[in-house]
Amino acid sequence: MTWLKSPCDHFPPQVHADLVKDGVCGVFIAEKLGMTPATASAHLSVLVEAGLVTSKRLGKWTYFKRNEASLQAFSQGIADL
Repeated sequence: MTWLKSPCDHFPPQVHADLVKDGVCGVFIAEKLGMTPATASAHLSVLVEAGLVTSKRLGKWTYFKRNEASLQAFSQGIADL
């Protein structure tokens, strides 16, 4: 998740999308994690379903970014336990 907080520091520029506005292409995330795009997509889908990450489809690629509001609420909920 840290990589997605400051994507410009961790990923190369993307041709078809803005790293900050649109998110990071799932293929780049898979490469960074050392896994296949299909495996990364399965894990990212769980994070999207949990509301911690958002996804955006542009053409044939899916871009992911952190959902800061949900992450903050989640962190606060954990802190309140």
